[in-house]
Amino acid sequence: MGGLCSCCCRCLELLCSVLLPPLGVCLRHGCCSLEFWISVLLTILGYLPGVLYAIYVICSVDPHRHDEDGYVYVA
Repeated sequence: MGGLCSCCCRCLELLCSVLLPPLGVCLRHGCCSLEFWISVLLTILGYLPGVLYAIYVICSVDPHRHDEDGYVYVA
């Protein structure tokens, strides 16, 4: 059941990111994240760059990538 819920949430985030890119990114990463603010900036500069970035961030960036010590570890 957990996999179905995760898939539904991801689909909702992608749908929101097509309609309003920062909203999809906010649902996935929160409104105080760097990804959210980049999405806002790109959407202001142009709708298509905002949508493409939002889809990229939702599909490929892990929202839990920060460790407790604050560093970002790339695997």
